[in-house]
Amino acid sequence: MSPSHEVSRQPNQRLTRSSMPLMLFYCTEMEGMAREIAAIDGSVELGEIQWRTFADGFPNIFVKNVEQVHGRHVAFLASFHNASVIFQQLSVIYSLPKMFVASFRLILPFFPTGTFERVDKEGEIPTAVTMARMLSSIPHSRGGPTDMIVYDIHALQERFYFGDSVTPLFASGIPLLLEQLATLEDAKDVVIAYPDEGACKRFHNFFTQYEEVVCTKVREGDKRIVTIKEGVPAGKHVVIVDDLVQSGGTLIECAKVLRREGAKAVSAYVTHGVFPNESWRRFTDPAADFANFWITDSCPQTVSGCQGTKPFVVLKLAASICAALNI
Repeated sequence: MSPSHEVSRQPNQRLTRSSMPLMLFYCTEMEGMAREIAAIDGSVELGEIQWRTFADGFPNIFVKNVEQVHGRHVAFLASFHNASVIFQQLSVIYSLPKMFVASFRLILPFFPTGTFERVDKEGEIPTAVTMARMLSSIPHSRGGPTDMIVYDIHALQERFYFGDSVTPLFASGIPLLLEQLATLEDAKDVVIAYPDEGACKRFHNFFTQYEEVVCTKVREGDKRIVTIKEGVPAGKHVVIVDDLVQSGGTLIECAKVLRREGAKAVSAYVTHGVFPNESWRRFTDPAADFANFWITDSCPQTVSGCQGTKPFVVLKLAASICAALNI
């Protein structure tokens, strides 16, 4: 350990975040967020990893200055945005706790398989359970089990999928949205809408000061039609809230129904803008007519494409992550 990292302490004195700075490692896609975290919290030091591959395509990974992590509190900022990057990041996640570190935290803003958390038909594989098992296999550090920070996991019961070797903290991006809503010119006219009853159950407690609209889907033949189950959108600026978006089809259908029922404006918020195949572009069409579309930067591949493009507004998680790291 270099002199700058030495901590004077009495025998048996426990190291805390205040006595020893956190060293934060990160995958390539999360470098921007990692630097934002370090800029906000001056006690965070960024570690460096060389992400290379061998000729056969398998990872060739090297943690630089590894002796500096000995006895340190260490965290890794991950992005499982597609299946091809998970193996190389898990290789690092499994290795860092065994490098004689004081404690280890995994920051995984988006838990990608969360929407497949149950089996409706025999033969289906609930990949949320598989991912939870993989993360539950992270080795203990000197400080014990791994702490894991996840934002707006799809279903809260998924906390029970994790084993005792990992302690998940389920954070939310909704406070960032609440800050945005308070700044709107028509803030007094805002109504919160949910695309289905599941989203209502998941997020209702954040919006007790707002009127709410709950949408639902009903079958008409082979089609599923979005209708309003409860609430009145007429004359209001309606903000549709959900944990994530894929193609965006449900949000667009909800918006059509809300406008048909008299909403004066429609916006949307999702914590995780997944948007495979750049499906976010359909919301840039004036015909989509969304006043605002707030997303967080939990999915870096989406942010790199849509940032600065109306109606998208990217909300930064860095300050929230700093607060979680200091719990």
